[in-house]
Amino acid sequence: MTNSALPATKPANPNFSSGPCAKRPGWTLEGLSDAPLGRSHRAKVGKAKLKLAIDLTREILDIPADYRIGIVPASDTGAVEMALWSLLGARPVDLLAWESFGEGWVTDVVKQLKLKDARVLKAGYGELPDLAQVNFDHDVVFTWNGTTSGVRVPNADWIPVDRTGLTLCDATSAAFAQDMDWGKLDVVTFSWQKVLGGEGGHGMLILSPRAVERLESYVPAWPLPKIFRMTKGGKLVEGLFEGETINTPSMLCVEDYVDALNWAKAIGGGAGLRARSDANFKALADYVARTPWIDFLATDPATRSNTSVCLIVSDPEVKALAPDAQAAFAKAIAGALEKAKVAYDIGAYRDAPAGLRIWAGATVETADIEALLPWLDWAFADAKAALRKAA
Repeated sequence: MTNSALPATKPANPNFSSGPCAKRPGWTLEGLSDAPLGRSHRAKVGKAKLKLAIDLTREILDIPADYRIGIVPASDTGAVEMALWSLLGARPVDLLAWESFGEGWVTDVVKQLKLKDARVLKAGYGELPDLAQVNFDHDVVFTWNGTTSGVRVPNADWIPVDRTGLTLCDATSAAFAQDMDWGKLDVVTFSWQKVLGGEGGHGMLILSPRAVERLESYVPAWPLPKIFRMTKGGKLVEGLFEGETINTPSMLCVEDYVDALNWAKAIGGGAGLRARSDANFKALADYVARTPWIDFLATDPATRSNTSVCLIVSDPEVKALAPDAQAAFAKAIAGALEKAKVAYDIGAYRDAPAGLRIWAGATVETADIEALLPWLDWAFADAKAALRKAA
């Protein structure tokens, strides 16, 4: 890298990773001192903490009272897998995929569960599949927000209220940042480490009454591991949705999640969280609009994520390079920013097109986004100078 002039100000918090994401403003380890460490999660104090996490989740996300909320193992992935293995197979299924995690659910359903009546609707990175083609007499599996492409569904208007199939929604980078229409969603999953900046390893599984009805009336043709089982004797195990977890949770992680939920409540709940994410995205969108060398990966403004903001280098000289060289150029930008301790972990996801991915969720301060922007120009200019020097 050459030595162009350095911007005057660095972000106070350089953590722009898309998961685990930045901790809430003002977070301290001492703030978790009320965690019941060394105590059983089945003791009264442990169960109370788990129930508090569930109750606060319902309050912040405005989840209907008749929806069940469970804390499950293995992060969002575990929650999605529990839903796929427990609910699918009763009717045909439509699988929507436009980035790597959606592709993963396609693999699980088609190659692991081997469902014959599975229809896959795909789109490339930066695009959405044709939502008008979805058959809601089928079960439907989709991600609300593509974490690795920065493409989200714009709303739930494409989902009918009177559908006969279930909708299974991976909302891990959408929950707490985007408005969820609960009446259109039968299964919703997410993890703590995204918009609320919690710790990894724990997932949330939210079930509508229709999903519960399916669980109690349908038995899959395949064996279910203990860690996936949500019914006993044909009835839902209600304790799973009252804090009686399937496996042992980390009470320190639970305390951290409760801490983040209490912070969210203090700043205005779900509306406050969405406003912070929107403000962060606006700062990035305004920058992209005035900056000729960078653009969004998402082609339609209505589908651009306000959390996992995926950007490409649109400079003609860079776009003319071979794909490997384009990837190297983007990595040089991310590497320079990490070396300068300005931004950590902002390279594009490994399966995505070359570029940058900047987390703009609610725990990120808009002032830090704004402080980052001149550094993006600095890193681009130095990478461009190095490219020309090597030519």
